[in-house]
Amino acid sequence: MRRRLFLGLPLALYGQDLQVALPIAGLSMKDLRDTFDEPRGGGRHEAIDILAPRGTPVLAVVRGTIRKLFLSKPGGITIYLFDEREEYCYYYGHLDRYREGLQEGMKVAPGDELGYVGSTGNADSRVPHLHMAIFELGPEKRWWKGTAINPYPHLVAAVKAAPPPPQPAD
Repeated sequence: MRRRLFLGLPLALYGQDLQVALPIAGLSMKDLRDTFDEPRGGGRHEAIDILAPRGTPVLAVVRGTIRKLFLSKPGGITIYLFDEREEYCYYYGHLDRYREGLQEGMKVAPGDELGYVGSTGNADSRVPHLHMAIFELGPEKRWWKGTAINPYPHLVAAVKAAPPPPQPAD
């Protein structure tokens, strides 16, 4: 029997057995749209864009290690998070900023705050969002290279497994 992680559950789809939590607290199905196969920049998007207000906290989806903090022209302020077994890399792009004290080599757990939603890099400054990608790593464990996996079905499962948001008191 597999154990559940914070706001997520084990899921075997397309041959991958991933355990993911929500990258933004309180996500619902209406917040998710499968953009993985949409054309972008001459190729496939290979990620999901989650629209959220600028400055919304972005959370770790797995237990693992911050492998790389990177600034790039397309992705802007980015984070590469490796899972504990270093089989998968979780990529967070277009961030507004990192949380204070975040550094490479830091261990994180699901739900830990990593940074904040933004529109850096080649993102439209009027549309802040989290660009979320998952890569299956090869034997070299290169943070910049891997086989893209569609995050959408895994995030759908995490939304369905998440406890309902607290209701306001009457």
